[in-house]
Amino acid sequence: MRMMLHGKIHRAVVTRADVDYIGSISIDTDLMEAAGIVEWEQVHVLDVTNGSRLTTYAIEAPAGSGEICINGAAAHLVSPGDLVIILNYEGVPNEAVRDHHPKLVHVDTANRIVELATG
Repeated sequence: MRMMLHGKIHRAVVTRADVDYIGSISIDTDLMEAAGIVEWEQVHVLDVTNGSRLTTYAIEAPAGSGEICINGAAAHLVSPGDLVIILNYEGVPNEAVRDHHPKLVHVDTANRIVELATG
């Protein structure tokens, strides 16, 4: 097995940061579905603006809201307005690696899907 990129939301804009929330990242459900991310799944958040990288879990925000909210302690690392890349991974058997194609979701500054692609 190899850990391979499963889905990616590319250059989303953080809409809120809530240090008092328990933890996680709230993501517009439409974006989660497009990237193949499910609620409670581990995700990696890469902050393009300041270089921070963190691991947390995804929770659903309302579909069509464009919400990307960093919750809990991670709100000290990522701020509203920051550009982020959100990734999830999956185990792929060695013999299937060449046929593996991750879901790539490109968004605009309002976090609306502008392009769906595969790697």
